[in-house]
Amino acid sequence: MQIHQLKPKTKRKNKKRVGRGGIKGTYSGKGAKGQNARSGRKLPPIVRSMIKRYPKLRGYRFNSLNFKPTIVDLSVIEKKFEEGANIFPKDLIEKGIVKNPLGRVLVVKILAKGDIKKNLTINECLYSNKAKEKIEKAGGKANTLKIKEPVVKPKKKRVKKAKKEEKKIEEKVEKPKPAKTKK
Repeated sequence: MQIHQLKPKTKRKNKKRVGRGGIKGTYSGKGAKGQNARSGRKLPPIVRSMIKRYPKLRGYRFNSLNFKPTIVDLSVIEKKFEEGANIFPKDLIEKGIVKNPLGRVLVVKILAKGDIKKNLTINECLYSNKAKEKIEKAGGKANTLKIKEPVVKPKKKRVKKAKKEEKKIEEKVEKPKPAKTKK
């Protein structure tokens, strides 16, 4: 059997043609005049356009300050690396353990799932307490990653307004009232 020999089981239903005389005469079920009565009219669904117009809560272009690290298990590291290896997050990407498609700064957290018997030095990663214990028990080192907290800068006062206010104060202080002269 080939593609040109395939045929559908059901017959095609012809589209109902409205406005050609007969039962659905006059306005043909479209009401009277206006854009909705014309052929080829295209109006967006009302509800959808209203919903799409307004961003809701935090889901619309919201970048959270809370990062989520990529998780790696000890069992995977045990399989992929040799004894005495010095491991960085870029090595995890090269071995195909972790993916970093957007090229951002990669934060990796190592969890204690599985056992480790090799002496490995793992750098610039976060660890669960048990994972750190297991790595050190096997004779390796777990060098932690120091994460900087986001710095919140205080808002600057507008310089122009502050200068104007200072000038007003100076004018009030400097200008002595003119003495009244009697005639």
